[in-house]
Amino acid sequence: MKKLSILMVIAILLTMSYSCSEEFLTKEPPGSTSENVFYDAKGIDALLIGTYAMVGGSSLWEISWGASIQNWTYGSAASDDAYKGSEFTDQVVVNDIERWEVLPSNNYPGDKWQWAFGMGVDRANKTLRVINGTEEAGTITADEAAAFRAQARFLRALFYFEARLVFGDYIPLLTEETEDPSAVPNENADGAVLSFIIDDLTYAASNLPSTQAQVGRATKWAAKALAARAYLQDLKYSDAEPLLDEIIASGQFSLVDEFIDNFNIATNNNQESIFEIQANVNDINESLNAEMGIGLNWPHGGDIGMCCGFHQPSQNLVNAYKVNANGHPMFDSFNDSDLANDAGIASEETFVPFTDVVDPRLDYTVSRRGIPYKDWGINRGSNWVRKQTDGGPYLPVAKPFFKKDERYNLSTTTGWQTGINANNYRYLRYSHIILWKAECRAAANDPGGALTYVNMIRNRAKNSTPVMGKVMLTQLPLRYIHGAMKAMLTGHNLLPITRWSLTFHLPTVLKR
Repeated sequence: MKKLSILMVIAILLTMSYSCSEEFLTKEPPGSTSENVFYDAKGIDALLIGTYAMVGGSSLWEISWGASIQNWTYGSAASDDAYKGSEFTDQVVVNDIERWEVLPSNNYPGDKWQWAFGMGVDRANKTLRVINGTEEAGTITADEAAAFRAQARFLRALFYFEARLVFGDYIPLLTEETEDPSAVPNENADGAVLSFIIDDLTYAASNLPSTQAQVGRATKWAAKALAARAYLQDLKYSDAEPLLDEIIASGQFSLVDEFIDNFNIATNNNQESIFEIQANVNDINESLNAEMGIGLNWPHGGDIGMCCGFHQPSQNLVNAYKVNANGHPMFDSFNDSDLANDAGIASEETFVPFTDVVDPRLDYTVSRRGIPYKDWGINRGSNWVRKQTDGGPYLPVAKPFFKKDERYNLSTTTGWQTGINANNYRYLRYSHIILWKAECRAAANDPGGALTYVNMIRNRAKNSTPVMGKVMLTQLPLRYIHGAMKAMLTGHNLLPITRWSLTFHLPTVLKR
């Protein structure tokens, strides 16, 4: 009886204990990590690196084409700069984007949403929560917390800026304090999303250093440059211009001598770079630390064959590089007739490239038959294009491609997207700052000031080594500055990345 009574007491005590707490019912999933494991500087930095890793969208692999930070589908393919390329039946949803017929079933915008919020913003906010908890625990100082927080908020602002380019202001504003993201509405008051982005970038600029020991990390200048770009997206010139002035006055950046060095692997992280997304290959399977989002956009055919012939330059883009007898762009008439191309002409047949005078940057941007393609030899036309009848006669955009002597060393040796390479993406660079400053001056009715900054870019192009022929600079009348700025401000392209493409149509006023 006594033994029975003891057992009953134990049972009652256990019952009382379990009734007061149901924690015994909670079992963490295998492999999960408690948040407080990261409550020190080393843990926070690991979380930050994981957030940086999301910037290029590479870790998404199969969905990264729609999530690409280079926005080739929503930018140049949706405008008049490029065609989807490849074949009509491959990635059909991009055809819909190109025709502006996007349906809810189109997975590319969904990929961008998942990347921006499910991956990027989510990681930034979780990192911010850990920073706050670590500071409260006294494991890091207030200054250390501010420095970590500035990087996380810069990254959150970047993901929001990119999301806004595609989805406008119909996006949820989520912070580290948001408990239930699904309860946050997508509709916002006018200016709320821009204000949210600017608040993050203002904090970042105030707490980030001018330089970082590790390339690829955000600096105060990157925060100011992104804030200026965010203002310019809404044509808020008076807000953007002071930030541009600060960057210019810093003296920390300068134009590289050669235009193409902004697109060569050997000149990654040069003096023109303000925020550069790092790429690396052959360190992990599929080279996921490179930019997978443009993994389809390489030549596809013959002895140069990669994958997969997407993102082919348009005839409209090629025509835009026309110049008149004085070396000035032909804004109103460049599409009156097409520059000669080899559409429908087999590689075995004779084709003579056009001899029209053009801005020589054309052949760094577009690869056309009869012209050298980096060190791969002379472009042989149809045999190097996946399907001319579906994508046109020009090879996928040449600038981010690697050189033949870099193959398998600085290009991937794993996976089927064999054009993936170690070329960084210069997300923000000094030439953007110069051209945005020119745009601000034009908007302020100061064509002379605009001309000063445009000529900095023209002079660099003049002094760069052309693919073919010699060049010389002539004077550019102010009316062409007005025309160029009007083209940028009133063009029907959706994204600033496309506007940058237009700025490269600004006259370099060059003759052969």
